[in-house]
Amino acid sequence: MSKVKARLLIVDDDADILLAAKMFLRQHIEIVHTEKNPANIPDLLKNDSYDVILLDMNFSRDATSGKEGFHWLNTILELDPAATVIFITGYGDIELAVQGIKEGATNFVLKPWDNKKLLATIEASLRIREGKVELESLRSTQKIMIADQDQAYSNLIGTSPAMKKVMSIAMKVAKTDANILILGENGTGKEVVARAIHRASQRSDKVFINVDLGAITESLFESELFGYKKGAFTDAKEDRAGRFEAANKGTIFLDEIGNLSPNLQSKMLNVLQSRKVVRLGSFKEIPIDVRLISATNMPVYQMVSESKFRQDLLYRINTVEIALPPLRDRQEDIEPLVEYYLDVYCKKYKIAKKRVTSGTFNRLKKHSWPGNIRELQHAVERAVILSETNVLEPQDFFMEESGGKKNDDFSPDNMNLEEVEKILVRKVIDKHGGNISRAAKELGLTRASLYRRIEKHGI
Repeated sequence: MSKVKARLLIVDDDADILLAAKMFLRQHIEIVHTEKNPANIPDLLKNDSYDVILLDMNFSRDATSGKEGFHWLNTILELDPAATVIFITGYGDIELAVQGIKEGATNFVLKPWDNKKLLATIEASLRIREGKVELESLRSTQKIMIADQDQAYSNLIGTSPAMKKVMSIAMKVAKTDANILILGENGTGKEVVARAIHRASQRSDKVFINVDLGAITESLFESELFGYKKGAFTDAKEDRAGRFEAANKGTIFLDEIGNLSPNLQSKMLNVLQSRKVVRLGSFKEIPIDVRLISATNMPVYQMVSESKFRQDLLYRINTVEIALPPLRDRQEDIEPLVEYYLDVYCKKYKIAKKRVTSGTFNRLKKHSWPGNIRELQHAVERAVILSETNVLEPQDFFMEESGGKKNDDFSPDNMNLEEVEKILVRKVIDKHGGNISRAAKELGLTRASLYRRIEKHGI
């Protein structure tokens, strides 16, 4: 019979109990340590880790009160909050043992014990320990993932008056729980601002849930945002929390909220007003406590006047409004943005640090940047990868077209932004041979967002 791969510590001042327990348990448990003096527990835990600890409730100097047992239980849990402790107690101390479970013990065994029951109790406690370790691992992983993701959106970069104003408003409102609406063209950094607000808020140690409403179909809206019960629909194999529940106590960022249909706007408004969600297939209301940040590139005020966006929903989401300027209106920020992305991508691709000439910066500032910061970011990444020198010239940023014309020249002064967007979308789709996924990635859009632009421009 194979032994369970676990480390067990038994603490009791009765040498006969220690011997009997060790002789039996080492037949089933891989490592069994015993200790007669509880004062040695701190040193044992500092130098080793145990999956289960069997701890006597009463030692010789305090044979009946159980106080020593509680003292050492607290000591163990201070040193290892995930410790799994089983009290060893006499029949007359069952009430104390139950109190011990309330204090943090996992279970108790009675002296004299039945070997089968003792082993079953230890095995059950090992499963509890595994659950604790797994949960702690998930929490640690979540913290690392959140930190890594925040690092990718870590900087509000800009010295222009427009960006200084944005930063000032963002930091003022961050400390409150006011609903925020961020307005701006695609690629202006709406998510960056939302994450900066979250990091500066009182919810910074909680989750930040990003929801791209433009990528969620109407049929999946409720199940994705509000969750569902097992059996609510064909593929609902288990209960699942929605995005609002997942964001509880943290921040939920509703990107592209202007794309919601009137029907979905009504459902969203109901949740935001009541601060409760009801999972599909259930009638139970679940309270939610979230910080709401929304964003859109749509002209929502015009949409309200055209009855395409609910006025009451707009009032609900924009207690404070932040308008992000397009990159063409903050040219003085191009240089620090390029320097930032140069550093990011040179490190990412393990390339010697590259620099940009003043002439190149002047050329970059003349470009209209219809894709805003996202377009600039991709341009810098391409330049870092493709350039064979450490000094980046204008041609490193703009690809030659078939006629020898530069991409930055395709937008003459008499073109409006709509025409520029149409040309840019068509060129990138052509570049990737009609592959929508690759084109969307280069443009910094979701597939759904790119399809909407294709339909909008008749491409």
